[in-house]
Amino acid sequence: MDRLALEKFQWETSRVRSLQKLRALRDQVNEEFGRRLLFADALEWNREVNEYHDALIRRVIALSEERLKEEWGKAAPLPYAFLLFGSGGRGEQTLWSDQDNGLIYADPSSAEESLEADRYFAELAAGITEGLEAVGYPPCHGQVICTNEQWRKPLGDYRRMVNEWMQEPDWEHVRYLLITVDARTVYGDETLGCALIEEIYRYTAAQPAMLEHMLRNTLHHKVSIGVFGQLIKERYGEDAGGVDVKYGAYIPIVNGIRLLAVEAGLRRSSTEERIKALIACGHVSEEIGQDWLEALTLALKLRSMTPYQIEEGRYVTRGKLTADQLTKERVTELKRCLRIGTELQKYVKKSIPKGIGQRLGDRL
Repeated sequence: MDRLALEKFQWETSRVRSLQKLRALRDQVNEEFGRRLLFADALEWNREVNEYHDALIRRVIALSEERLKEEWGKAAPLPYAFLLFGSGGRGEQTLWSDQDNGLIYADPSSAEESLEADRYFAELAAGITEGLEAVGYPPCHGQVICTNEQWRKPLGDYRRMVNEWMQEPDWEHVRYLLITVDARTVYGDETLGCALIEEIYRYTAAQPAMLEHMLRNTLHHKVSIGVFGQLIKERYGEDAGGVDVKYGAYIPIVNGIRLLAVEAGLRRSSTEERIKALIACGHVSEEIGQDWLEALTLALKLRSMTPYQIEEGRYVTRGKLTADQLTKERVTELKRCLRIGTELQKYVKKSIPKGIGQRLGDRL
């Protein structure tokens, strides 16, 4: 999609007054993006797709605010931010990504204000979630969503929560920490989201051993390539003969780069920006960094090619290339991506303990 067409769709989106019309516009844009995937630069295509996702989500939030103002006669009682996690936080959503989000608001100054804020933001979160479902975003299966109280609270409560996770770094707590590091404010007061993420960077800088716990989670998903360079394919069910691109290629790359960025103290959310920042600050050589960018580009492209369907009005996918899609060209691209991904995981496994040792040594 050329820049003028994208800006036109964004302009139309910002003025739509109903969720039904917003959904129709999204369907139209999805078709347009789908048509040009194979002929576009994957990173640029991804940026444009996510610009449009942001525009859609902002419009849903604005319509939800307007509805509440009409019903209650007042706006939000406190400044707040709507956060995207997962691929949304990284600016890497596919055309069919689900909802991974949270809501954070300023700390109330009284018990009365706290009750008012809790009531208002619970109602707003319900309206936003319902609106996003109406335009095709399924809710997060893992309940990382603003209607869940765990992901809707004031800044002070969020800070206490992430500090509890860091002080008790079991598998689930570290998983939540890594989810939070990817957070990005898509609407509202950006300082609130930044303050939350800064809590994690501050703690890991002071307690570098936390990176060891993060490393175990980071390396959990293995790259889908065997020791002899063969693709590891799905063996059973309707996906038999296909390849899990999301968890076998994309997620291992994303996870590895994220941990390197946290270790380096780089406040970036997108994987592309993290790689470029790692190169710029000398944490990785230009040659290796460019390989990682190539792998990311291939992973984003191949992930966006996986089949999707519409179930109960929502876009859904299993994130797997089918056996029929594994043409000679696709297999070549996939193997290149996976080989770089394997090298990246080896680099992370070696680099993080070394970085921890250097930090601890500097303190002696």
